[in-house]
Amino acid sequence: MGQHLNRRRTDTLDYIQSMLGQLRTMAEAERCDMLAYLIEMSYVEASDIIRGDRPSRVREDERNHAAGVTLEAAGKIKFQ
Repeated sequence: MGQHLNRRRTDTLDYIQSMLGQLRTMAEAERCDMLAYLIEMSYVEASDIIRGDRPSRVREDERNHAAGVTLEAAGKIKFQ
């Protein structure tokens, strides 16, 4: 059962990567440089996950730290 789920996950990631490649080509053809770049970054990320170089999920505390964001409980806002 676990091997079946792993195969399905790999197939899904391969499909996502293929679609991203096509979207990147379309964005480049329309000279949407920033969009093509962002799609390329997603393509590389998918490649890294497929190869096992990067986890598919990032823990929330790592995500916030990487973004340089400190999350604190919301306080009251005083308007003047």
